[in-house]
Amino acid sequence: MDQEYVKPDLEHAGAFIVNREKSSSDSLANSARALKTTPDGRETLIPQPSEDPADPLNWSWGKKHSVLLALGAGCLLTDWGMTWGSTLFEAQAMDWHMTPPAVSNSITGGIFLQGPGGILAVPLIQRYGRLPVLFWSQLLGCIVVIGAASAPTYAGFTACRVLQGFVTTAPQVIGLTMIHDMFFFHERARKVNLWVFSFLIGPFLGPFISGFLIQAISWRHCYAVLAGFYGASTVIISLLGDETLYDRKEPQRSTSPPGVLGRIQKLTGIAGIRAVGRPSPFTVAKHLVSLSYRPYLFLPTAVFIMINFMFLIGLTNTISLLVKPPPYLFSDTADALLYLAPMIGVIVAELFGHFFNDFLQKTYIRTHEGRFKPESRLWGVYLPWFLGVFALVVFGETYQFHKSWVGLAIGWGMQGFAVQAATTAISAYVLDCFPQHAALASSWINFWRTTGKDDSHVTATSYRKLICIQGGFCVNYFQSKWVARNGPAVAFGCQAAIVASTIFAIVACQIWGAKWRSKYTLPPPEN
Repeated sequence: MDQEYVKPDLEHAGAFIVNREKSSSDSLANSARALKTTPDGRETLIPQPSEDPADPLNWSWGKKHSVLLALGAGCLLTDWGMTWGSTLFEAQAMDWHMTPPAVSNSITGGIFLQGPGGILAVPLIQRYGRLPVLFWSQLLGCIVVIGAASAPTYAGFTACRVLQGFVTTAPQVIGLTMIHDMFFFHERARKVNLWVFSFLIGPFLGPFISGFLIQAISWRHCYAVLAGFYGASTVIISLLGDETLYDRKEPQRSTSPPGVLGRIQKLTGIAGIRAVGRPSPFTVAKHLVSLSYRPYLFLPTAVFIMINFMFLIGLTNTISLLVKPPPYLFSDTADALLYLAPMIGVIVAELFGHFFNDFLQKTYIRTHEGRFKPESRLWGVYLPWFLGVFALVVFGETYQFHKSWVGLAIGWGMQGFAVQAATTAISAYVLDCFPQHAALASSWINFWRTTGKDDSHVTATSYRKLICIQGGFCVNYFQSKWVARNGPAVAFGCQAAIVASTIFAIVACQIWGAKWRSKYTLPPPEN
């Protein structure tokens, strides 16, 4: 168990004193009285900030949220950039004299490398810092997208898209650790919610915008626009971003030259290269492997997140196949507008999670004498899980009986709500379990999430394939035949049953999570 919290309550394994006024243990409550608290004195600050103004925990509200905004820009573009091309395959096929299904293969490599790219970014994050990895991911993303826009051949275009997926996935890994670096325990759930929102709305927002652009400009100009978004993100990071990695044992190690020179050194990683006392990439790699098989990380991510995210993207792809042919006969514009459904679902989930996760946390602390267990976060999974199951049933029944397209939109939107809300709760749980290994744990969340991701970018036409690349689930290869043979109500009903079964991973963590956290000793903190 990461020793970030005030003091473990040895009578309740895995619980922590977070509210000194509520604790019934005099010795533990007294030990907390000398610690720094919130202005109202009710919440002990976890972790305890230093006296150094350069400590990210001591930054002003404005600076913390400026850095969070810079992070959000990169997170938003990760999947946005990959799904951007999903509405452009037909135009590309005409230029290269290929079929749209063949052109759609250009996206496969990029999605495949998002998971490994996130894993490989972690040693760099821990050794050289958060800011340079974030900066270079956006700058390199801008460069390779410019290459894709100007590529004369399909092979060259595909190579650029593969590199795009590999180099731009880092923001989704950095998020949890930057939140841990800047914010206190009682603030984190809302920040995690914003971070999850920033990357979950991207897969829908990208094709929503490009679907309108392709009606007015060429596909090459569409990619030029995407390169402009990456360029804007690079500028935002350069102006608003800052290094959140701070050495609490020896703060003088965290200093860098003032002014423009120091800024350039932090952005480019020169300051990180010169830094001492940080782990080697090999050490971080060993720790990454050691975290991967811990059941309280593996079950909620490899089982629950992967499967639920897989069927969200599956639903995304299926809707385009259904609304263009009879009986719906959607135009390209109407099809693009339908992407508003999951975006609305994700936005509603963000607003819901903004308050509900804090409510769960405060209620548990208040009713458990000032103690907190990370497993209490997982109560926030049950409602979105139920809605995710219900969404697939609604979708299947609507299509089976050719009901209004509103039913399809509601099902899609509910699924977006479900994945956003559940991912927030699980991410907050993981951060509570691994506060000093946040980047490592986050990389596994990203890995399994992208494992559950099929070719979500191949979503806009009946040509599009649905392939869960790393997991090996070829959803579209069996789904279309399944629907034709048994009907959509049965096909999507079975998918709902699969999603329903994943709740065992959450229940297991709630029952045995504290025991597992006590049993499996974590590697020493790296930063």
